[in-house]
Amino acid sequence: MRRGESKAATRGANRSSSSSSWKSRYIGYGLVLGFVLMLLYLMVNAQFSNSPNGYLGPATTSKTESIPATTYQGNQAWQEDGSRGLEEGHREEVASTHTERSTGQRQEKDDESEKQRTEKNSIEEQLGNDRSSNYWEEGRQSEKKDTIEFSEFGGGTDDFNHYLDGLKPVTVRSVPNPEDAPPCTTRLNVPAMVIELGGLTGNYWHDFTDVLVPLFIGARRFGGEVQLLVVNLLPFWVDKYRRIFSQISRHDIVDLEKDDDRGVVRCYPHVVVGYGSRKEFTIDPSLDDTGGGYTMVNFTEFLRQSYSLPRDRPIKLGTNHGARPRMMILERTNSRKLMNLPEVAAAARAAGFEVTVAGGRPTSTYDEFAREVNSYDVMVGVHGAGLTNCVFLPTGAVLLQIVPYGRLESIAQTDFGEPARDMGLRYIEYDIAADESSLMDVFGKDHPMIKDPVAVHLSGWGNVAEWYLGKQDVRVNIERFRPFLTQALEHLQ
Repeated sequence: MRRGESKAATRGANRSSSSSSWKSRYIGYGLVLGFVLMLLYLMVNAQFSNSPNGYLGPATTSKTESIPATTYQGNQAWQEDGSRGLEEGHREEVASTHTERSTGQRQEKDDESEKQRTEKNSIEEQLGNDRSSNYWEEGRQSEKKDTIEFSEFGGGTDDFNHYLDGLKPVTVRSVPNPEDAPPCTTRLNVPAMVIELGGLTGNYWHDFTDVLVPLFIGARRFGGEVQLLVVNLLPFWVDKYRRIFSQISRHDIVDLEKDDDRGVVRCYPHVVVGYGSRKEFTIDPSLDDTGGGYTMVNFTEFLRQSYSLPRDRPIKLGTNHGARPRMMILERTNSRKLMNLPEVAAAARAAGFEVTVAGGRPTSTYDEFAREVNSYDVMVGVHGAGLTNCVFLPTGAVLLQIVPYGRLESIAQTDFGEPARDMGLRYIEYDIAADESSLMDVFGKDHPMIKDPVAVHLSGWGNVAEWYLGKQDVRVNIERFRPFLTQALEHLQ
């Protein structure tokens, strides 16, 4: 080969090599950019899927079920997943009590003594301290006072997985021929309903939104003629709400797992499995296909009947001249405390209320406490589980929710605002400003935690749970708060 040709070939090879290298770099940059965009999408998506609005949805039982069911000639049978099924013909469902345990499940709750768990479910938690729940557990693990950390794209809790960890799956099997079913060891000629006490049961708000409200929707239509089959039965928990259960069913509650150990097969005309509330802490009649047409007002009337509560209406100031309406202020002792509670109570008294601060560890029983709540006309409290007690207020009473700083208005509305209105309560919301939050002292006005709450929400639910809900207290501006007290009085005219 001549020298000129050799150089030309070399230059050609260099151009080819350079072009190939440039293409490789281009492809590499494209992959990196695509990865970054996908990461951003996943983080934003995770924000919505991990929020309470995303994961605190209807869940009376786990979606997979463990009542092997069969049908044969007999009474009409229903198999429900929130809708009617198997309506044609006359059938009977046979329920065995084989429960299958999920893999990756957390340590069984039996490891804790009943006394310890009862402590976790004390009335102190009902007053708003949320001690029994792992709901914000990961957000509260870091309690260092000398170091404040905030990562723009950090944080994140796995509360949805915590929720599922406490559930035991129930499996339903249907067989076409009666002879293929296991023989019945016991038979009851009433419907049965399966309920699950796992998940976040034990947190006062979840007790109602995940179990008691859905149970009312699904079972009330039977007028007490239904038997409850309970997965993950907690005797002290059932005893706590015994008045509700006694109004739902006239029959003994069945521990499904003990039946499993004994090889019991129970037979019923039909079995209801997996009915959910479909909305958090409330009832939407348009979504209820049981035919009951129940509302949240019906649920609170049911509670007043269950606990023999005397008041179905609050005081009417227009016809009770000189009377002072009664106000209950819920005191929190863990997070989201009212730092100037005495001043808030004094302002309410000056406005014309007879004020009681409910907090600490009351000696009254749950039944007595429900009766006490029913005697009030107004309930005031910072966002938290204690506001669940509004179910015992008389219809037309006032609920005043104090919402901590951090763009939590939507959560507050979903958890208590909409349910309160659905109960027939007068709802008032007081949103904490940045200068009323203890986080201002911690971070300063220029920190994203104060300056840009939206970015905090986008950074992951962990930062929201840890700081806005887990490490924030509030100091209400009394002058700013007075018009809200006046508004509460006006609702009682």
